[in-house]
Amino acid sequence: MSEEAPSPQERSGAPAEAAPQRHVVFSHGQASGPWGRKITALAEVVRSEGYEAHSVDYRGVDAPRERIARLAEYCKELSGDLVLVGSSLGGYVTVASASVLHARGIFLMAPALYFAQLPPLRPGIVDCPTAVVHGWGDEVVPYEHSVRFAQSCRAALHLLDSDHNLHSQIRVIQNLFEYFLIALDLPTLSCD
Repeated sequence: MSEEAPSPQERSGAPAEAAPQRHVVFSHGQASGPWGRKITALAEVVRSEGYEAHSVDYRGVDAPRERIARLAEYCKELSGDLVLVGSSLGGYVTVASASVLHARGIFLMAPALYFAQLPPLRPGIVDCPTAVVHGWGDEVVPYEHSVRFAQSCRAALHLLDSDHNLHSQIRVIQNLFEYFLIALDLPTLSCD
């Protein structure tokens, strides 16, 4: 029977440092579930980048304010870096919650923004790095809503040849999301 060699911390007697906690919390859309096709695909990226993947279950909760409260309740137990990801109505919930939850970044897919039946979002609500992915052929949420939002908060915007569910572009979205997570760790360059 072989034994593992002691770690450098064990050899030195120094306490081992815990890795920083890093979480990605997904918010699904109204017609989806917590571990749908896009979220499951992106969760692979989350784990490969050293984050823990979480997905809030909003099934049976239609009111946006109730969804926002559920996300806040879920996240209050998490410590460390928090990245929020939202699809469709989950995108609205993500944007509405990001500042209050001190999100390090938000990644949105076909976010349901600027609809009369949703409570209006306050100007300047986003205070963290943001990326938006939307399909040119979205039949549920017009891509122009994402263009307007991206302009208002200077977010990265990716318009893809797809519809609302974006399933035809999952591999591209995985690559965009991987870059987004990596970029959160890059130093900010000054143009001075």
